[in-house]
Amino acid sequence: MDVHNPNQRSKNMRAIKSTATKAEISLAKALWHLGYRYRKNNKTVFGKPDFTFKKLKIAIFLDSEFFHGKDWETRKKPQTNAEFWIKKIERNMQRDIEVTNYLESQNWKVLRFWSKEIEKNLDSCVNLIKHEIELRSLKS
Repeated sequence: MDVHNPNQRSKNMRAIKSTATKAEISLAKALWHLGYRYRKNNKTVFGKPDFTFKKLKIAIFLDSEFFHGKDWETRKKPQTNAEFWIKKIERNMQRDIEVTNYLESQNWKVLRFWSKEIEKNLDSCVNLIKHEIELRSLKS
């Protein structure tokens, strides 16, 4: 059972951002500070990655744990409007796989991070991105 009334739940759900999240802003600032220039939410790249380095063919996605089904097999499923949410989250998970497979088939390097991973381990995430940028820069 939901602890909020329908109006409060609706207000909470409307407040959830799809872009410019705390994790995205943190990562963007860290990459910019290192001198990396990127495109955000690039519509010209399949799947509209959160960050792209198009010349190097690097796509970075920051996935929220709820909407992209982190630990889906063991996680407690939504109780309110369960049919809708389970269908939506499972479709998001399938789309993530499709996008990753397509981009990799086009020689893109796809990096996916959970939002909490960025918030808790920003340095290690930035180091992984930096490593991929350096690898791809050597190849071009």
